Amino acid sequence: MKVEQSFAERYELLGCIQCGRCTAGCPVHLKSPLNIRRLVYEATIGKVSDKIYERRELWDCTICSTCSIRCPRGLKPDDAIIGMRNILVEEGHIPPTIRDALEGVFKHGNPWGRGRDKRSEWAIGLGIKSVAQSDEVEILYFVGCAPSYDPRVQEVAKALVKSFRQAGVNFGILGNEETCCGNETRRMGEEGLFELLVEGNSNLFHKYGIKKIVTTSPHCYNTFKSEYPIEDIEVNHYTQYIADLIEKGRLTFSGEVKKVVTYQDPCFLGKQNNVFDEPRKILTSIPGIKLVELDRSRERSLCCEGGGGRMWVEASDSGERLAEIRVRDAADIGAEVIATACPFCLLTLEDAVKT
Repeated sequence: MKVEQSFAERYELLGCIQCGRCTAGCPVHLKSPLNIRRLVYEATIGKVSDKIYERRELWDCTICSTCSIRCPRGLKPDDAIIGMRNILVEEGHIPPTIRDALEGVFKHGNPWGRGRDKRSEWAIGLGIKSVAQSDEVEILYFVGCAPSYDPRVQEVAKALVKSFRQAGVNFGILGNEETCCGNETRRMGEEGLFELLVEGNSNLFHKYGIKKIVTTSPHCYNTFKSEYPIEDIEVNHYTQYIADLIEKGRLTFSGEVKKVVTYQDPCFLGKQNNVFDEPRKILTSIPGIKLVELDRSRERSLCCEGGGGRMWVEASDSGERLAEIRVRDAADIGAEVIATACPFCLLTLEDAVKT
């Protein structure tokens, strides 16, 4: 009883009034056995460890934080799910794909397990300077794992480099010294490995005297901003930084994009950090674009289903993926392009378009 009770106290679940808003708002609940209200209840009565290894639906959660945002008591059920996953990690009861992703982060600094010496191959021929070989830079561009290794997302990194240069930004990258930010590592339940990543990355930033970081991924932005002890370093997502460059006149557009565009709000950028306006400012600054809004947008945006480790584990359900619903919603409002600001959203939405 002592262990289960301490779990409920640790995650401050005893204030739950079992109103069910967490489960009702959960984007995966309608197609998954995941019932957050029930999990919280079992935690409060000391049953959180009862056959928890059989709860495959714990891996359905994307940690989008809708449950925490909607909780009238200010509880954080998504943190409790991370805690339950931590129990599974410690006991070795995790899906093989999650195990491999965590091992990849530990050995190679990325969840895909690609070689550390290949992390900066995307930048070959671009003449990008490393912060280790240059004087003080205006910003550290933290590329991230997906933009470093995935061919589709590498194009995003290259486009950002082009934009930085057009605006005259003095920037540098960490090159092969860059390693995973750990946002997904923590959300897959590996708290110990996350702490190692926090310590290593924080020391690296301070070693090179970094004053400002710009990230590609909202997941990197979220964890650097909210979970790292780097209060002396300003952290921006690239949409914030690019929107500011446009507003200051440092970045302009020379052509038109005559398309009807809608925007998918990434959970780790929008819901969790209230960055809603800057991406839209960028889109509306592009000549020719007509921006149309999805019905579920901004705070109500539907998760793409790529976060919380879901990129490395199959869901326990067989229902339609949320990204497929988003693509259909976009088609229904006449959008020709779905714009987003997250590597995971980009990959899941493009897969949905193919199916």
